[in-house]
Amino acid sequence: MNAKVEQTFITTLRNWKSMSGADNADAEEAANAFEASFYIFIDAVREWFHELDPQPQTLEIFLELPLIKDIIDRLPGPLYLNFETEAELILENKHRIDDEKYD
Repeated sequence: MNAKVEQTFITTLRNWKSMSGADNADAEEAANAFEASFYIFIDAVREWFHELDPQPQTLEIFLELPLIKDIIDRLPGPLYLNFETEAELILENKHRIDDEKYD
């Protein structure tokens, strides 16, 4: 796996676990840390994607790439749809505006 993608993915998973186990006092801080790490991870995937030659042209092909399959295998189920949505934006070369990010 690409080192930057792997590092940011591990951080995202760690923050997901922290957020899932956070009590009410720490919930907002944990959620913010998770959200920030998720988008840093997505940016790392985007950078990796732009280095591919040739780049996949469909979501189906993108999701079958070995690195992406590894991510999906390790991704918590509730995050799959968010990841797939971000993958579509990567393929379309679009960036999510902060207001459109998941809350």
